[in-house]
Amino acid sequence: MKNIGILFLIAILFLAGSCNTSSDDEVLPDLTQYVDPFIGTGFHGHTFPGPTRPYALVQLSPDTHMMGWDASSGYHYEDSVIYAFSHTHLSGTGIGDLGDVALLPYSGSHGIKPVATFRKETEKASPGYYSVKLDNFGVKVELTSTNRVGFHKYTFDDASDRRVMLDLGHVLQPNWGHSITGNEYLLVNDSIIEGTIKSRGWAHDHSVSYRIVFSEPIETLYQYMDGTLRDDSLFLRVNSAQDLKFHYKFFDSDQPLYVKVTISPVNTDGAERNLITELPHWDFEAVRYQSEQIWNEELNRIQIETTDPAIRKNFYTALYHTMIAPYAYQDADGRYLGMDKRVRMAEPGYTNYSVFSLWDTFRALHPLMTIIKPDLAAEWGNVLVQGYKEGTILPKWPLASNYTGCMVGYPAVSVLADLVAKELHTGDLSLWTEAGVRSSVYREDLAEKFKGTRELDLITMHPYYKEKYGYVPADKVPESVSWGLEMAYYDWCISLLAEQAGLDSIAAAYREKAGYYKRYLDPETKMMRGVMADGSFRIPFNPRYSSHMESDYTEGNAFQWSFFVPHDMDNFIAEIGGSKELEARLDTLFTTSSQIDGENASGDITGLIGQYAHGNEPSHHMAYLYNWTGSPWKGQEYIDYILREFYLPAPEGIIGNEDCGQMSAWYVMSALGFYQVCPGDPVYTIGRPIVDRARIPVAGGTFEIVINNNSPENRYVRQVTLNGKRLDTPFFTHKDIVAGGTLIFDMSNIPSK
Repeated sequence: MKNIGILFLIAILFLAGSCNTSSDDEVLPDLTQYVDPFIGTGFHGHTFPGPTRPYALVQLSPDTHMMGWDASSGYHYEDSVIYAFSHTHLSGTGIGDLGDVALLPYSGSHGIKPVATFRKETEKASPGYYSVKLDNFGVKVELTSTNRVGFHKYTFDDASDRRVMLDLGHVLQPNWGHSITGNEYLLVNDSIIEGTIKSRGWAHDHSVSYRIVFSEPIETLYQYMDGTLRDDSLFLRVNSAQDLKFHYKFFDSDQPLYVKVTISPVNTDGAERNLITELPHWDFEAVRYQSEQIWNEELNRIQIETTDPAIRKNFYTALYHTMIAPYAYQDADGRYLGMDKRVRMAEPGYTNYSVFSLWDTFRALHPLMTIIKPDLAAEWGNVLVQGYKEGTILPKWPLASNYTGCMVGYPAVSVLADLVAKELHTGDLSLWTEAGVRSSVYREDLAEKFKGTRELDLITMHPYYKEKYGYVPADKVPESVSWGLEMAYYDWCISLLAEQAGLDSIAAAYREKAGYYKRYLDPETKMMRGVMADGSFRIPFNPRYSSHMESDYTEGNAFQWSFFVPHDMDNFIAEIGGSKELEARLDTLFTTSSQIDGENASGDITGLIGQYAHGNEPSHHMAYLYNWTGSPWKGQEYIDYILREFYLPAPEGIIGNEDCGQMSAWYVMSALGFYQVCPGDPVYTIGRPIVDRARIPVAGGTFEIVINNNSPENRYVRQVTLNGKRLDTPFFTHKDIVAGGTLIFDMSNIPSK
């Protein structure tokens, strides 16, 4: 067996080395050394430190936090206990779920639910690897993974007392309604276990099947059902919704115990095939090494130069975080669970994905991927449309084949429109338009279908009122302004799809709807205000007021929502009185008091500069709006501050929920010096780059970014040249990037127009 392992490792080293070279056969630099998976695990970043691979189904990590907002990923850096190591997690979200198939190694008698303690100095994490010493149990835990298999290595101090708990009652955030609804468990033989766990939480109907294989036979089995020890035969089958915990004791040995855990969204047969396909051996180090090489290849999609180690660590950790979600929700044989809850077989070349945090990620994550992973970006567009074909509506925050319906509007159309604008689409544009249109209106049929389930959150009355009145009445439904503004943008996206599909009447109708944002614009305050059913603005009006899920604004207030008209900036600027007025309004936004009024103000309002809130996505484009004024240098000042102060190489280094890569994608793009304010319009606007040089492989060769005279003091852009030609305006196109070439920034300590 050792000889086989050595041969396998040699093969992996050869393959990894051969595929991990650049076009001129130079070995890629090791960029994994600059990734710190603990960044974002403190404050309210809600990331997790455990191993995964890019966009992988298995995301294996310790669960240290079970209840409350900071349990969203199952881990919080300030904790000192570990409840279990589970195999599915969400990265950076504001709501928690998953935490499936939970294992905990231990020694000694610690009751039905042992809990581990650990010291931070024993904890280590890098891309594809995690380790920790469980102090009270005397067990060193090491973890790595493939796409669908978690691989555990347990080294016990006490060779005579080696135990493992399988907790099938384990869920994250049980105080927020997450619970087990079913358990099917089978002890296949003395070293293999399989089963299916069903739960209900943020995903209304979640099912995950698993197969667990130990490297050694089990000596003794203890089964607890709802806290009671049961004496059953060794070959045990259980089908119950009760709390199940199994304790396995292994024979005395001074050798590490290895555990392979594979999961499937379909059934246990799929889990078994996933294991056979991805991990037929027991070579832990080979898997760890391969994961590292895979991550390194992905991180090398952008190579930067900087003299600042903090910038380097922030950049590559951010890039790492952009590659965790969405994840492939499909078995190795192509089977997956569709949005209609039916088991489907993927067509050749198709991969199904889940966990699209679209309201967050349409802003920067998806645009970033159109640059560094255009094929994957296009694939995600097809997945969204396939979701429409399965469920008759475009997915909105899909989680494990469930519509969670979370957040505002129908943001999938932004992703689709951006792909079309960048000529990356591969689907039928008539179908894409149909998907957008049917997702933009109130759907009584789906309201009936989803009645009594969490998926009913997908169907709200906001689109109904938009179609009936041309605006959303503030006294009819909450968050009316945010929905109204975003639906105007999304309807503009649908008009683009229709135009490219040759559906002229639909394009014209949705272009008109794209102007509905004007109904919320108060000519007196120049802010976006709630409009009542009688047509009057809501009074009294306090632009600092926030009431989470109850006011006229989603996770914010009027200050933070009065600048969202990305698709119609010229007309918006004219409506408020010109570019000088826009500059004045932005100045007020960034310099006014950071006081937020309201007893139930949203906890998402973090990272404040005045009333700008970088910790939440609606603010992410605002500093770049200075490029529509006569003072772009003001935006450069604020971008510099955000990059340096709100992103730190520390656990608390992300100023708000990471949100499945959006916070990190903002950093990556902004550190490079540009941002796309309006996905669907393939134009980028410049900011303040903080790296010294960057190289991005693109279809046309290499897109290189050079920053001359760069330093913390020289935060202002003096001039920009693209392929030797000076830019007259602070804008350039997507075609400029993918064609390859050189973008040169000349920096100065003096503001420049």
